[in-house]
Amino acid sequence: MSDDVKAAPVKKAPSLLRSSAVVAVMTMLSRVLGLVRDIVIATLAGATANADAFFIAFKIPQFLRRLFAEGAFAQAFVPVLSEFQATRSFADVKNLVDRVAGVLGLSVLSISVVAVIGAPVVAMIFAPGFVSDPAKYDLTVQLIRIMFPYLFFISLTGFAGAVLNSYGRFAVPAFTPVLLNASLITAALWGVQFFSDPVFALAWGVFVAGAAQFLFQLPFLAQLQLLPRPKVDTKDEGVRRIMTLMIPALFGVSVSQINLLLDTVLASFLPTGSVSWLYYSDRLVELPLGVFAIAVSTVILPSLSRKHAGKSSDAFAKTLDWAMRMVLLISLPAALALFMLAEPILVTLFQYGALDQRDVAMAALSLKAYSIGLLPFMLIKILAPGFYAQQDIKTPVKIGIIAMVANMGFNIAFVLPLHFHYQIGHVGLALATAASAYLNAGLLFNGLKKQGVYQVQAGFWLVVGRYIAAMFVLAGVLFYLQLPLTQWIEWGWQQRVWHIGERVLAGAGVYLLVLLVLGLRPKHLRIGA
Repeated sequence: MSDDVKAAPVKKAPSLLRSSAVVAVMTMLSRVLGLVRDIVIATLAGATANADAFFIAFKIPQFLRRLFAEGAFAQAFVPVLSEFQATRSFADVKNLVDRVAGVLGLSVLSISVVAVIGAPVVAMIFAPGFVSDPAKYDLTVQLIRIMFPYLFFISLTGFAGAVLNSYGRFAVPAFTPVLLNASLITAALWGVQFFSDPVFALAWGVFVAGAAQFLFQLPFLAQLQLLPRPKVDTKDEGVRRIMTLMIPALFGVSVSQINLLLDTVLASFLPTGSVSWLYYSDRLVELPLGVFAIAVSTVILPSLSRKHAGKSSDAFAKTLDWAMRMVLLISLPAALALFMLAEPILVTLFQYGALDQRDVAMAALSLKAYSIGLLPFMLIKILAPGFYAQQDIKTPVKIGIIAMVANMGFNIAFVLPLHFHYQIGHVGLALATAASAYLNAGLLFNGLKKQGVYQVQAGFWLVVGRYIAAMFVLAGVLFYLQLPLTQWIEWGWQQRVWHIGERVLAGAGVYLLVLLVLGLRPKHLRIGA
């Protein structure tokens, strides 16, 4: 493409609140379908050995997806792409897109081929506890071979989404995961008739979903005249810069995900069902994390990158401060609600078919432990971009190493006593992950302050005080509305949904009403791009 080719006109950037709302709505649709997906899976497979095998096999490419689609790749690619947009010609931008597509595509294709061939080794690494159960281990190997190619498609999907986000087209990448959930629901409800074991239908549903998500985004790249023609050129200046940023970022920005994966590895040594209990509880924590924290993180990274390139330090600090206020607004009540309503939520969503009352009780314990860490999980998502927008890799990596080592120590401190004395070692895994997340978020926050790129803005602590006061009222309302768990179990699904919806709406209404009474207004949540 020649230098005189112009990109499609770019509209004035909307406010960060509006962009975050667009991403949140689309992501909410995906997460709701994700819950439907998990309800169907729980009904079909429950917390059996086959379910454990599926969740392990699915978690490996999903973990790598988060690194590429939501983590290190986006954090490395978006700042460089934003800089090219601001300082180079459109032809240079197109050249960068082509070469990144080629290098990324070849890399993940190679990883996928190696993983499929070496699936027994991959299963042994990620679920060493399954080796003692040949049937579970063999099933995990078969499922890995079917699902691992998903990584190739979803990594390119993440690449396409990063390009679209850089041009302010947030809705399409946020909607794309809907296709994964729709594919899995279809596989569970229709595809199972073609397989002897339902988990194989689910595995092929994952494979199909990967290809569908990638193909869905291509027309929108074409609208921007950025449909890539992949070229493998590792010597290209932009590619080398992205690789330099991405390699350490694979560790630094994804510590919380690595910790969750370590939980899964350790859970493979615990009693059957532990992997599934952690999966179901983690999925519920992922709802507010994915809908709100990732939405805010997605829209602030391009904005922070532009402000850093333009040397707008005050605007950079204000954007980070706004992001923290937004995350605190949602994470505090969400964590409280997940903790206090853990059993009713799990019964309402999952206790049908194969999932029994003991499974719900065990999953509720790990959900409560994870909910304690929801705040730092969400803060990490918006603090890390503060470093990556500056193309600063070393600081988050150092913090990541500290958090990883601490998580291992927390695992020893929590898992062993809880497993041997109470047979709930999986709860210790969740607690260790939450504790290390607090350390990670605290060090990231302190690092940004030391660099001088973030200063607490006027009125920040007043706003936080309002949030905390509203939380106390919310806790009182949820406590007042508590019912015996036996009542929830006796109800049919319609009554369960009605009553859980009643509590969610009542809690949200009271929380927002208290904030309004205390002086919080919509204008306080707005900020420009």
